[in-house]
Amino acid sequence: MRLSTTLALLLGASGPLAAQGLDVPIQLAPDDGQAAVCASSVVAGLDPNGDGFLAVRAGPGTNYPKIGELHEGDVVNTCDARGPWIGILLSYPKPGQPLGPGGWVHGRWLRPLAG
Repeated sequence: MRLSTTLALLLGASGPLAAQGLDVPIQLAPDDGQAAVCASSVVAGLDPNGDGFLAVRAGPGTNYPKIGELHEGDVVNTCDARGPWIGILLSYPKPGQPLGPGGWVHGRWLRPLAG
């Protein structure tokens, strides 16, 4: 799994920007033990002539503060959705454990990761 250094630093699990500290928390589907509650996605389609990153926000919208950046090819776990905004986690959630670092990104720039 590739992860942007910028995002890893900003969203460190022990830092203030862990998923539980988001303005809008990421909600996981009920875990029945038989199916994954999150899917893996890759950041793709960013404009090479643009700013070069996908903003990670504290909530599902541009009105929420930017808390990190993802770059082309970064892999995340997609776990929640609010309209076109996707709640992402950097590590797959483990049953009974608190959610790890994450945030909200616009889904236009995420592609399902096969495999």
